Amino acid sequence: MALTVDEVLAGIKEIVVEVAGISADDIAMDKKFTDDLDVDSLSMVEVVVAAEERFGVKIPDEEVTNMATVGDAVNFIVGASK
Repeated sequence: MALTVDEVLAGIKEIVVEVAGISADDIAMDKKFTDDLDVDSLSMVEVVVAAEERFGVKIPDEEVTNMATVGDAVNFIVGASK
C-alpha cells in the first residue's frame, strides 16, 4: 500500500510532537530535525522506531544519517511504502 506525502507528514508530525514535545505547527518538510526542531540523536532513534512501526517500513541506519530534514524522512518512507 503506497502512502501519500500528506499521510506520512501527518504521521511524522504526531511522532515528533510525542517524542520531542515540539508544536506540530513548527514541523514542516523543510525543517531540519537537529537544527530547527532540536531533535537530538537519542530522540531521532525514537522517531525512526516509531515511524517504522507506524508505516511498516524498515529505515536502515545509513538512511537515518541522511535524513536531515522532515522532508527527507517523509520522502524515504513514501518511497519505501510502494
